[in-house]
Amino acid sequence: MSVIRERDVPRPLFPRPARPPVPPGPDTERRGWRLPLGRAWPYLLVAPTVLGMLYLLVYPVVRTVLISLQDFRLRQLIRGDARFVGLRNYETLLTDGRFWQVVRRTFLFMAVDVVLIMLLATLVALVIERLGRRSRTAVLGALVLAWAMPVIAATTVFQWLFHSEFGIVNQTLTALGFESFDRYPWFAHGPAAFAILVVLIVWQSVPFAAVTLYSALTTVPPELYESARIDGATAGRVFRSVTFPMIRPIFMLVLSLEVIWTFKAFVQIWVMTNGGPGDATTILPVYAVQTALSSQRYDLGSAASMVTVVMMAGVLVLYFRQMFRQEGEAL
Repeated sequence: MSVIRERDVPRPLFPRPARPPVPPGPDTERRGWRLPLGRAWPYLLVAPTVLGMLYLLVYPVVRTVLISLQDFRLRQLIRGDARFVGLRNYETLLTDGRFWQVVRRTFLFMAVDVVLIMLLATLVALVIERLGRRSRTAVLGALVLAWAMPVIAATTVFQWLFHSEFGIVNQTLTALGFESFDRYPWFAHGPAAFAILVVLIVWQSVPFAAVTLYSALTTVPPELYESARIDGATAGRVFRSVTFPMIRPIFMLVLSLEVIWTFKAFVQIWVMTNGGPGDATTILPVYAVQTALSSQRYDLGSAASMVTVVMMAGVLVLYFRQMFRQEGEAL
């Protein structure tokens, strides 16, 4: 091995002057913090939203759970000396016969609404897919306008439509020869009021479901339809074997959203009937408010609200388990 001596190494003609040490200052401190701040910046951006969600969603749920475990009435609301009673409110609630009648009515209301919503929304989406460009734009615009109408405004319109003296429904039926509907009090009869609320919920929910399902239909490749028609498949067979399997994920998502929407329907019922006549239109959210406000039993009302949340979550869990099981078998 050759050894290179120090005197053999060429030296630069103009050596570089040594840099003086940089004194510590704000620039060096900022340079040192740049990397940690860059990593934390996305979390700082979403922090206000997360904090707002925790305050508006999590805190009310926690507060409702605490009230449901206390003896919380009007006196405790004013003085703030609520006493912890454990699960006594839930025991009182679950042993009430009226509560279980309301539960059965709630599931009936949800089932009727969801079936009608998904059936009509699927039909409307299939019709929109076969329309021309202008007709499709007009129908989609009408659906969006109907969906964007405020809930209170739509409920008030339905109240006037079915008004016993001035409602256009009674006037139209009477003009067609149905004299029994002259000044017919729709909201004084339980089945009639229940049917009107079902129509209102369906009318408000179909636009969103139909537009979403139409968006899913646009993702189906046209080649699959051509192959099915060449094989001689009918329209129903094409929908069962081609269309529905392709849009099943979106269909199931819309179905779960409609279950939640109908299960927690409150504003329409409260504005239109207050749960009446009698208990004909009382479902769980209305029952919880009635118990809390009318009877001044805020503890029982909170317990009813928590039972409603648990039941809705249970329905969704069973539904998703079945859906995932079917998808696993398909794979």
